[in-house]
Amino acid sequence: MITEVFWNGARIQMVLISSAGFAAFLYLFAKFQATQPAIPYFFLMIAGALLAQLMAMPMLHVEDVPIVLSLPLPHFDSPLIWLYVIGFAAMLATIDVIEQVMSNAAIQKIDPLQRKCNTNNSLLAIWIANMSASFFGGMTNLDGLAKSTTNKLAGAYTKFSVLVIGLVVLFFALNTQYLEYMPKFSLAVIMIFTGWKMILGLWHVAHQGQYALLLAIVCALLVYRLGIFEGLLLALAMHGVINLIVLRHVDDLKIRTIIKKYLERFADKGGAN
Repeated sequence: MITEVFWNGARIQMVLISSAGFAAFLYLFAKFQATQPAIPYFFLMIAGALLAQLMAMPMLHVEDVPIVLSLPLPHFDSPLIWLYVIGFAAMLATIDVIEQVMSNAAIQKIDPLQRKCNTNNSLLAIWIANMSASFFGGMTNLDGLAKSTTNKLAGAYTKFSVLVIGLVVLFFALNTQYLEYMPKFSLAVIMIFTGWKMILGLWHVAHQGQYALLLAIVCALLVYRLGIFEGLLLALAMHGVINLIVLRHVDDLKIRTIIKKYLERFADKGGAN
């Protein structure tokens, strides 16, 4: 379908279909948000799959690889590579912990039932999943905010919904060929909608004050420019230094007391905010 002319017939057709799908999704979500919020998601996926049978469009493609159980034993011929791997693993572990704690804090804000997230349970689940995945050649995973936002918007509130989602993921992991019936525009609509809802979360941050909003914006810019690991660390360092200055010169606390308050905060025992 690709030609020298950018706005060819196929691309214009795909833009119109995507726009119509997005408009239908927003209309159904606004209508059924309070009663059956899952309806627009099912409609978009089913309608997209049916429409893809009638006309050619970009489809989701999954590279099907056999599931093989094997020991994750590496073969490195240099001690320097071992140091690099250990450092890289420590970096990923740090990212997982930071993201999990921050995601749980955000999930608690959007939970309609106002439940408290158990970070220890979340980290234990991620540890089991990542350790198990290494025996199948899998990659690291994280209980991210995007999935929780999508679940909340679709009306999945209970623990049982997590079990259902896990079973659905297991089904498609064992039967990847069914995913190729899904056109890309259907998934794009859901991702754009969920992403926009997450961006609107900045309004909730604004309720915490100007400093919290400014720090969130700076953190987002740092992550965008430098990467998630470097951006988060720099934002946390900035926040820590600012709190250190305030606690040291305004509250007249000693450095040892401030550090103790930091540790108490990470241990969920109050401490410095």
